[in-house]
Amino acid sequence: MQPVVNDGRALQRLLDELGRLPGIGPKSAQRIAYHLLEADAEEARRLAAAILEVKQQVHFCPVCFSYATRDTCDVCADGSRERSQICVVSEPRDVTAIERTGSYHGLYHVLGGVISPMDKIGPDQLHVRELLARLADGEVGEVILATNPDVEGETTATYLARVIRPLGVRVSRLASGLPVGGDLEYADEVTLGRAIEARREV
Repeated sequence: MQPVVNDGRALQRLLDELGRLPGIGPKSAQRIAYHLLEADAEEARRLAAAILEVKQQVHFCPVCFSYATRDTCDVCADGSRERSQICVVSEPRDVTAIERTGSYHGLYHVLGGVISPMDKIGPDQLHVRELLARLADGEVGEVILATNPDVEGETTATYLARVIRPLGVRVSRLASGLPVGGDLEYADEVTLGRAIEARREV
């Protein structure tokens, strides 16, 4: 049996995979890789198992398109939530950001992105049709548009307001307090909470 020659390909493969993660540059990838090399095998196994577990168990909620581990997500399954309000966000991580504020007690709808002509993403590529279907029974009285306050987010909010308003549903937008060009997931709880409470009709 030939001995295994350590030519660095395994380490380079790890660096390449870590470098594909958002927010991880070459130096960060190096630090993480070297930490894993110096860690004991059990720590590495726990990390690998956690990654595999989340990929196997977490899926999109068929109602709101947030993350779920059961048939529907925890928010949709919670009978105590205010079912006359739907907060529309771009990504599932935005749900987590708003939930941290403790200021909102309604339901959510995740678009799965924003309208971006440059990236060839229009309303048909988002979960807009499913949102309109949720509004059809007349139970929802208000839709809160909580897309990011950047060009794509504002374009998306303007489009949604235009198609929702004829249904007789109140449409509001998160108030000032969020920086233009910022992301909801990086906003602190106080700023985001105040923005929810001081939302305006559009």
